[in-house]
Amino acid sequence: MSSMPMSAEIERTAAIVIGTGLSGLAVASELQRRGVDSIIVDGLDLLGAGHPANTSSLQRCDAADAASLRERNEILRHLRNYAASHKLDVRNNIRALQLDHVDAGITGPGQQWAVRTPGGILLADHLVLTRCAHSQLRRMLSELGVAAGQNLMAAMHALGMYLVGVGELITPTPKEVLRQAKVVGQAISAKVYPDGFPAVLPGAYALAAPA
Repeated sequence: MSSMPMSAEIERTAAIVIGTGLSGLAVASELQRRGVDSIIVDGLDLLGAGHPANTSSLQRCDAADAASLRERNEILRHLRNYAASHKLDVRNNIRALQLDHVDAGITGPGQQWAVRTPGGILLADHLVLTRCAHSQLRRMLSELGVAAGQNLMAAMHALGMYLVGVGELITPTPKEVLRQAKVVGQAISAKVYPDGFPAVLPGAYALAAPA
């Protein structure tokens, strides 16, 4: 799928990643390695929300010890270098203002998410969120008319929505963020390429925490 703009206001891509910090860059890099196009925006500011979703670029670490901070910063440095060298579509100063789950018949085949930004509308079939609390996600799903029930993840995946860098009780470690990014990258790639093609690109940066 192409992320080339169809007009001055509408762009289409396979996946939209919200958050340009460690979690967002990790999953975007994993998607790129698997041949899946994505657009990465800086964060999420829902219109009318009193407290914007905390998905902005991570310049700090929630981990308690200095070793985890060093590890996160080292991984983030590698991911930023990867994003630059592989020309990932990272839009550091663009934030999502509104998320809409739409009828694919309106937007075109395979595109069910419309993300409004100050520069226009992004359309994609898959949406990856970072740094959103589970309570906020349930509220978002409710506003979309979806009853999550006990299985929040299943409800989200059915809509093409995924989480990376989010834990139920605590902030995930850098290694857990990378694990989540791989799982989500594999899940989206399997839907974009149900026949298993293309394979992971040769020579691409493998997501792994430094020893």
